[in-house]
Amino acid sequence: MHHSVRLVVVTAFALGVLARPADAAPATFVHPGVTVSQGQLDFVRGKVDAGAQPWKGAFDAMLASRYADLNRTPKPRAVVECGSYSNPNYGCTDEREDAIAAYTDALAWYITRDERYAKKAIQLMDAWSAVIADHTNSNAPLQTGWAGSSWPRAAEIIKYTYSGSWANSGRFATMLRTVYLPEVINGSNSNGNWELSMTEAAVGISVFLEDKTSYDKAMAKFRTRTAAYVYLDSDGELPRTVPSQNLNTRDKIVGYWQGQSTFVTGLTQETCRDLTHTGYGISAISHVAETGRIQKQDLYGTDVGERLRQALGFQAKYELGTAVPGWLCGGSLKLGLGPVTEVGYNALHNRIGMGMTNTQTLTERNRPAGSNNLFVAWETLTHGDNPN
Repeated sequence: MHHSVRLVVVTAFALGVLARPADAAPATFVHPGVTVSQGQLDFVRGKVDAGAQPWKGAFDAMLASRYADLNRTPKPRAVVECGSYSNPNYGCTDEREDAIAAYTDALAWYITRDERYAKKAIQLMDAWSAVIADHTNSNAPLQTGWAGSSWPRAAEIIKYTYSGSWANSGRFATMLRTVYLPEVINGSNSNGNWELSMTEAAVGISVFLEDKTSYDKAMAKFRTRTAAYVYLDSDGELPRTVPSQNLNTRDKIVGYWQGQSTFVTGLTQETCRDLTHTGYGISAISHVAETGRIQKQDLYGTDVGERLRQALGFQAKYELGTAVPGWLCGGSLKLGLGPVTEVGYNALHNRIGMGMTNTQTLTERNRPAGSNNLFVAWETLTHGDNPN
């Protein structure tokens, strides 16, 4: 089968027809199409209505959370200022959590068809689109990536499934185009989770805006960064690098990999920093791959899928309590991977059939997965054992 596929591609190029690479925008964008699809939403709604687990429990936990509070007061700011380690934090938590709340309300609307939730999501999105102009200080790119990952998820569901009025949807699109996209589209040379979260935001925003140029740019950056974030033995003696970082010696690479000098399949650039930041990177990889899948691209079938599978399995093994060998991070790991395994596990194990024993154990132990209060929310509900 692989040979015939390759021949078709060669023939297409020989005929002067541009074959679509795995990171190219679709001819027509699919909506709702950021991280979660219409088919997935319909599956979840059916399971919740039937009282089936783990979806009903996950749904109940979501509705009981502060993010689903219909009395929530949005707290928009014109300038959100975020310094390193949240110092200062002027509007940063408010923005991220209002964006998660909008997504939470959009999910609640879809599953319950209670219009109050759709209107609440719109209220939150409108409040911010009326006010915000900029993100400043050292964490501005990361903050924009985090909030900018949640906003289009909410907006896609509301715009394409709610039949009521959203008069200011155009203003919201302008906000994404002018305030968020320019901040994230060019990526970052900081730790890999920064650029992965920023490209997740850029991809999601590009889908909502139907911006093929930005989508392609973000996806190309994503492919390069993912290859430089998760090591595979097939990469060679040293991990791959992002050209703009000039990591052109072994010492520079080891330093960037938190001092880790032994490279094994599934290790990430931030494993020896802590598993929480590693989880941010893994989560963004899975979200972009899932959005790509909804947009009719098979990133899971590329090295992205293998890197995601290996990264999940490697971190899950230690998160589950396997003793840390002396060659790995000096024999000590900071655990706390977070609620980030459902999307990748469902895609790679349930859909494609790859063995993922450690990831399965960790995923099932952590159900229902909640929110990390940054940019991850409710993935047992949306992606747990979801065949769509």
